Amino acid sequence: MTTIHLGKTYWILETQQTAYAFGLTSRGTLTHAYWGKRLPNLEDYPSPPEAAPYESWSGPEHLTPEEYPAYAGAKYTEPCLKTTFSDGVRDTVLRFVGAEQRIGEPSPLCITLRDAYYPLQVALYYRVHERYDLIERWAEITNLGDAPVLLERAWSALWHLPWGDNYRLSHLSGQWFKEWRLCREFLRPGVKVKESRRLTTGHTANPWFAVDRGAADECQGEVWFGVLAWSGNWKMVAEVTEYGATRIGLGVNDWDFAWRLAPGESFLTPSSLAGYTQEGFGAASRLLHDYARKHLPHGNRLHPVLYNSWEAVFFDVNEASQIALAERAARMGVELFVMDDGWFHRRNKDNAGLGDWWPDERKFPNGLKPLIERINALGMDFGLWIEPEMVNPDSDLYRAHPDWVIHFPTRQRTQMRSQLILNLARSDVQDYLIEKLDALLSEHNIAFIKWDMNRNVSEPGWPDAPGDPRELWVRYVHGVYRVWETLAKRHPHVLWQGCSGGGGRVDFGMLRLVDQFWVSDNTEATARLEIQEGFSQLMPAITMESQVTEMGKPLMPLPFRFHVSMMGVLGVSVDLMKWSEEELRLGAEMIALYKEIRPIVQLGDQYRLLPAQGSPFAAVQYVSKDKTESVLFVFRTHAPEPTYVPPISLRGLDPHMRYRIEGFSETRSGEAWMNLGLRFDLKNGESTVRRITSIASSNSSAHGAKSN
Repeated sequence: MTTIHLGKTYWILETQQTAYAFGLTSRGTLTHAYWGKRLPNLEDYPSPPEAAPYESWSGPEHLTPEEYPAYAGAKYTEPCLKTTFSDGVRDTVLRFVGAEQRIGEPSPLCITLRDAYYPLQVALYYRVHERYDLIERWAEITNLGDAPVLLERAWSALWHLPWGDNYRLSHLSGQWFKEWRLCREFLRPGVKVKESRRLTTGHTANPWFAVDRGAADECQGEVWFGVLAWSGNWKMVAEVTEYGATRIGLGVNDWDFAWRLAPGESFLTPSSLAGYTQEGFGAASRLLHDYARKHLPHGNRLHPVLYNSWEAVFFDVNEASQIALAERAARMGVELFVMDDGWFHRRNKDNAGLGDWWPDERKFPNGLKPLIERINALGMDFGLWIEPEMVNPDSDLYRAHPDWVIHFPTRQRTQMRSQLILNLARSDVQDYLIEKLDALLSEHNIAFIKWDMNRNVSEPGWPDAPGDPRELWVRYVHGVYRVWETLAKRHPHVLWQGCSGGGGRVDFGMLRLVDQFWVSDNTEATARLEIQEGFSQLMPAITMESQVTEMGKPLMPLPFRFHVSMMGVLGVSVDLMKWSEEELRLGAEMIALYKEIRPIVQLGDQYRLLPAQGSPFAAVQYVSKDKTESVLFVFRTHAPEPTYVPPISLRGLDPHMRYRIEGFSETRSGEAWMNLGLRFDLKNGESTVRRITSIASSNSSAHGAKSN
């Protein structure tokens, strides 16, 4: 099926359900024409709108929905491109040159533009992900001349909504320990900015958006949505013009940004992916989930149940303590044992050792191999914590290379958590980390790496930068990508967890590197219900590591805490030496249940039935891709009596199949279960997990008891 329809002046991109069209106006301006439901015939799509001058205060380009506007002329909306040429000219007048479909998988469409006077070329790329109803866009800016050009803004895409007002923006907000707050607000004339200036994606916001006309919900309504695949400073601008045009701009943040584009060089922006659905916010999430699973390093394999030893020993790490914990973890059915911080050279507390990535000689006089061999003998894989982007001033690395950190020479180097940030924009820093970590992985049977990053930037200087020092913001991220990609290529069996003080670096740019994310340092179960709901707006359950801890223990019983964590990749992080035999038995029972439902949770479709944020109730359903199996989670946190869990309508079942639900005597069609509200009698702090099976595949035992 043709997904990109080429013309000389008009182009149509079609997915299974949606379409995106743009073309040239009579003035030669590359202009957006359509984004919405796929239409029956190519001739059904509208022509690019022609804009006439509205008044002397605005030129026609100000009224034109340009695909990739540059700062130039009598237009005053947010541009995608801002440059300064070597002679001081500070605008860019782009003219259409040509279009072609490049070789690739799938083949992208390339639209070439050039400045009317200067030898500057802009290539706009469009890739259709037909199966996921997504369009991917990015830009490549090339200096074809013999003088440098300064880039001051280079965004990935501008996404135009159909003309009109009263659009509502959904976005994510929060802070450390309170990430993933879902916010919905109506857009008004002007500009709303969401961004990160922290060197990472950040806890306070995320480069994801969903826009509707104010009436969409989880199950119905038009939704336009998208992400930016970038792991550093980013900017998202939602603009409503005085003439009723609404658009979303996404790209590398232009705050403190500059890029010296030397003759013959190119700047490649990160990708932005966006889509459209008529089936509400839930459908938008599931499209992103499917795309994410497809592009994970190990998205086609189930992720293991893990135990992390941090909460049990903190920095008091040694072979004996780890083996004692591993023996108990193995009894519960844990598949992966992860040793956290404290294992490496002179690491006795958080003020020393970062940067020296070899086993501490006092804690592990025989190295890590005896420990790993014992853990493997217990039937578990071995994983390890690292924080390669950081360095402690009290380390062999820093004493040898104090110039390797991000800093201004005339300013005091601000320490946070007793550490500084290595400048991964430098190739020598990248090479050092590749050498040390490659040796660690080559010499040991390590199946899992937790890559942490526990502070944000300060004094963002690069004294000996080969170009503009402000290129640091982008080159640092490129450096992280290079180190991680090199290690992953050399050790393809390793599962990688991305962590940055919780959810500080979660984005689609990390998908090709990371198998799962540490979503938040907040592991209290009732808070996690809200956090995990926000995370699920863009990321699937297979990427969401969720650990059972002692946080909130006086209020939330152990089954409740397990049920919350079973909605992602299940982990446990407690002092197992203090757990009673009854707690170990219950933990083993919960892990056994999780292994049964894991394929549905990690690889199936997710439906948010009762939203958790701002409510004492939550209900989430997962459905296998063939719709023969499903699992339902229902929670009640705290609400005054008398309060009852609202009736729950299932989603995602085959209307014509017959299903059995654990705890219910009836068998009904999927159509019936999706229209009859289920009732659950839960008290404060109670939860339940119910298996749902089609009659033909019903062979499971009951695990429907509520927690108490």
